[in-house]
Amino acid sequence: MDNGTPLAAVDLGSNSFRLEIGRYDHGQIRRVEYLKETVRQGGGLDESRNLTGAAMQRGWDCLARFGERIAGFERAHVRAVATQTLREARNRDEFLARAHEVLGFPIDVISGREEARLIYQGVAHLLPQSDERRLVVDIGGRSTELVLGRQFDARVTESYRVGSVAWSMRYFPEGEFTVAAFERARVAAQAVLDEAVGRYARPHWDVAYGSSGTIGAVGDILAAAGHESITQDGLEWLMLQLVAGRSADRVRLEGLRDDRRAVIGGGLSVLAAVFDLLAIDSMQPADGALRHGVLYDLLDRERTTSDVRSATVLRLATKFGVDMPQARRVGSVAGQLLRQLRAGQDPPEALARLERKLQWAATLHEIGSHISHSDYHKHGAYILDNADAAGFAQPELHHLSLLVLGHRGKLRKLDADFGDDLFVQQLFALRMAVILCHARRDPDLSGLQLQPARGAFRLRVGADWARAYPQSAHLLREEAIAWQKTPRTLTVSLLD
Repeated sequence: MDNGTPLAAVDLGSNSFRLEIGRYDHGQIRRVEYLKETVRQGGGLDESRNLTGAAMQRGWDCLARFGERIAGFERAHVRAVATQTLREARNRDEFLARAHEVLGFPIDVISGREEARLIYQGVAHLLPQSDERRLVVDIGGRSTELVLGRQFDARVTESYRVGSVAWSMRYFPEGEFTVAAFERARVAAQAVLDEAVGRYARPHWDVAYGSSGTIGAVGDILAAAGHESITQDGLEWLMLQLVAGRSADRVRLEGLRDDRRAVIGGGLSVLAAVFDLLAIDSMQPADGALRHGVLYDLLDRERTTSDVRSATVLRLATKFGVDMPQARRVGSVAGQLLRQLRAGQDPPEALARLERKLQWAATLHEIGSHISHSDYHKHGAYILDNADAAGFAQPELHHLSLLVLGHRGKLRKLDADFGDDLFVQQLFALRMAVILCHARRDPDLSGLQLQPARGAFRLRVGADWARAYPQSAHLLREEAIAWQKTPRTLTVSLLD
């Protein structure tokens, strides 16, 4: 990536939407602009877990403003991620379709553990380099992420469904602060977080850091009152100040911003529960957050060697006993075919990204065989759709699962958009590679000519090749029949 390249991260949180714009500078990202709007989408989920019309409109209006600011940025240099509220919302597809349109860029709904990993990356990149063992805590609107890590390595990640917006709505619905309400909220948060005790207990870390949202707000209030860090005594003092103020709109505390008033009670209760359970003496507010992790992850995605998704694919392949020589063989042939199909259409960097994603599908196309040889492609797709895969957003995993599901068998079983040229070309290349490598040895491609055409694929096969490899020729003819059931066609013709 060239120095001076602009990058942008959009964080669709449950309480606030944030836009972080940076500029790449010799391996670092320097802030250019930061925008934040309090949208409180997390408070807009109804009892059926659907976003209300008002909550969706608030989100769309905010994203339209963000979209105007980043219009003209390259697609590969912008990433938008959505967290717990959109993980929960039953009607998220309705929101996301319009959101994508007004923002001008796709939005990835990320898993809780992936959110935790990215939060850690944001925190770690903005801290001085150290070999200390870190506990990182982030209390968002509807979820709390806990991470253990060292340097840039997030080693233990988890997300819990407890947050400032959800707990404020449940235990402080009228914004009234009482000792009894704080006690109920604190105990309830401990019940949700209780399973974290063993994994995140005090012996496993040296220093505790808090990221973003609630912890930043609490840190600001305590700092204004003369506290050097967040401590158990400081939390108790703040709780008493809120109770003395009686309600969110009456509390007057230096450092308490207006946009945090409505959710400070719930957030403080969750933070107190974390301190209790993990025996935290002191916590330092950190500058890094999810949006910073997203920016640095964009850099990693540009580099094949540092893309965490590649490491995740290899981990899955190892776990499920993939035949790696065959996976590499299929990947190599699929890559050659994709380059022929995309000839002259993409800049080298974009084509490399497309090939890398196809290589992941080739590496994992047989992971379902570990469960059963019968319908192994269906088992493999299920694994990918339900895996906690570091680096991958849920739409990316689903795209991968569709390629694995579709690499063999009937095409009409795929719930996929056959009008998407990129997906169809990747699918075609993978299916053809699996056919040509069916004997589990390097295939002879010298007698094949692939000619892409609008809405169709044309494959010309030499007569000598067909005689030398009769099974492969038969499978190619069967493949042409399979594509007849789709909006695309494959024509296989024999050369004299």
